[in-house]
Amino acid sequence: MFSFLKKLFCGDGDECSSCHAAGNGGGDIETFVDYVVRKLVDSPDAVKVESEDSDTALNIRIICNEEDRGKIIGRRGKTINAIRSLANGAAGRLQKKVTVEVVD
Repeated sequence: MFSFLKKLFCGDGDECSSCHAAGNGGGDIETFVDYVVRKLVDSPDAVKVESEDSDTALNIRIICNEEDRGKIIGRRGKTINAIRSLANGAAGRLQKKVTVEVVD
């Protein structure tokens, strides 16, 4: 997991540049969000993470069971805000804006 996060946040130099040149960064962020969300919920098989990628933005939608939404959002939205902060931190290297939302 640590090597994945290191790659996601561009801590390994030249390999990171080639990864971004190929345009693979958005998929890494989606994979990260999917991994974190599946670890939080009671029904990980019911979780679906979809993304729409454009030149300047990456929109990630989380679809899950109704009873798991509270676990993803967290008390006062702290958990989803933490996920958003990490996703935006990684996307900053890609010069993109990321939105992460939990679909009703």
